[in-house]
Amino acid sequence: MDKNKQQTISSGLYLVSTPIGNMEDMTFRALNVLKKSNIILCEDTRRSGKLLSYFQIKSKLMSYHKFNEKKICSTIIETIKKDKVVSLISDAGTPTISDPGLILVNKCIDENLSVHPIPGPSAVTSAVSVSGFSDQYLFYGFLTKKESELDRTLNNLSNLNYSIVFFIPASKINFYLSKFKKYFFDRKILIAKEMTKIYEEFIRDKITLIKNFPDNLKGELTIVISGKIKDNNVRKKIHESVKIEIKKMLKRYSHKDVVKFIAEKENLPKKMIYDFCLELKK
Repeated sequence: MDKNKQQTISSGLYLVSTPIGNMEDMTFRALNVLKKSNIILCEDTRRSGKLLSYFQIKSKLMSYHKFNEKKICSTIIETIKKDKVVSLISDAGTPTISDPGLILVNKCIDENLSVHPIPGPSAVTSAVSVSGFSDQYLFYGFLTKKESELDRTLNNLSNLNYSIVFFIPASKINFYLSKFKKYFFDRKILIAKEMTKIYEEFIRDKITLIKNFPDNLKGELTIVISGKIKDNNVRKKIHESVKIEIKKMLKRYSHKDVVKFIAEKENLPKKMIYDFCLELKK
């Protein structure tokens, strides 16, 4: 890289993406910013120390995680105000994406301080790109462990016709798979393990056909669930007998309940039933 063409690094906060597994994914620009940083904020100084050592970067490391970010934010803001360069990295991937940093970013915005993204590796886009599913996707991140809250969340998400991306602790995969089979039974799934590493593996199948994993699985998994799969066997017309049934049901039940019941019972598109209900109302 031509050193004369390197970006000028002015004071501010830099969100620097780091490899999700393979060190060769580090960008020239990320290295340049980290080398010129006065302070590098990181979740785990031991883990990030190995990264900096690998690339011979000697900038000062400071611990920054969800347990201390509120406490040290003011100190970091004052440092940037003194014309210093502060970088934020996560253990892997892009900072603030299911990782600490949002509080600091908003503080910088409130103080009118510069915030710069230094793009690079991301488990989210990496998994979506090889999924074979729609590129219209929703990134959710980590799911709650509380079952009642989880059921509500997945029920709401099941109504959205997008690819959906989750981060899952590998040790909890079987628990979450049981929930996915309940709420996304008509979709496909990609399970990404060890992305960019030697033992990289992608498991693809219909959600209902995925088998349980060993209980001793370690690390984190990136899960991509497809949008709803079109059923070519779905009927395209409401039979007269079904129309009569809908008319009777509407006298006792809400449009929403009728649409859901008839769609499942008769294998009909929900929109077709909903439109018919609207016609009856007119």
